[in-house]
Amino acid sequence: MHQGSLNPLGRKAHMMRTIDSSQDNTSSAPNIRVVARRDFLLASAAGLAGTYFGGSEALARTPKSDTKPGRAVTDKDRDYMRQAIQLMRKAGVVDKTGGPFGAVIVRDGEVLAASGNSVLRDNDPSAHAEVNAIRQACHKIGSPHIQGAVLYTSCECCPMCYATAYWARISKVYYAASWRDYADLFDDSVIGQDMAKPYRQRKLEPQQILQDEAQKVWLEFRKMPDKAKY
Repeated sequence: MHQGSLNPLGRKAHMMRTIDSSQDNTSSAPNIRVVARRDFLLASAAGLAGTYFGGSEALARTPKSDTKPGRAVTDKDRDYMRQAIQLMRKAGVVDKTGGPFGAVIVRDGEVLAASGNSVLRDNDPSAHAEVNAIRQACHKIGSPHIQGAVLYTSCECCPMCYATAYWARISKVYYAASWRDYADLFDDSVIGQDMAKPYRQRKLEPQQILQDEAQKVWLEFRKMPDKAKY
């Protein structure tokens, strides 16, 4: 969690760059600096438009909370969030299985899963609280999709956790601590910055090879009457 699916525009732009990476964009990247992690979900579009701001300027321009009115919060919602916060403390302070992050997933009044971060215990960089909880919930119901479920997370979702919740088709996310509350300890803004750059300037330097061979598999897959869809 400390380290979303991307919005449709971001995914489309990413797909276009992947398909035509032989014509890698070598133009200079925008002057990208640290921004609040909340802006990650707009990273692709913002990167293309060159709308990143400097660190202090971005912090000043980022509201403490979204101005769009959300769903009315109930006492039950607060109870579930307190469970997530308890898991947060258990993981990060008591058991030290990973960072202080906890998550609870609820659907129709039933707790489907509850977990803390276990990155250190499991030696698994993907073992964030939200991912752990989503895996548990999906396994419990026997489906990769948990439509109608609500995710209560002790902290704002990182890109990976948001993406996992998106693909699981979770319907709503509540969070307690905001990114700025622990940006001195865990800060994922660099991921959004990196993904907004041309491929050759990214940290992992994505480079396309054997595209034609991969395309053959896609052609074969498309012809399958019972191809997997999710």
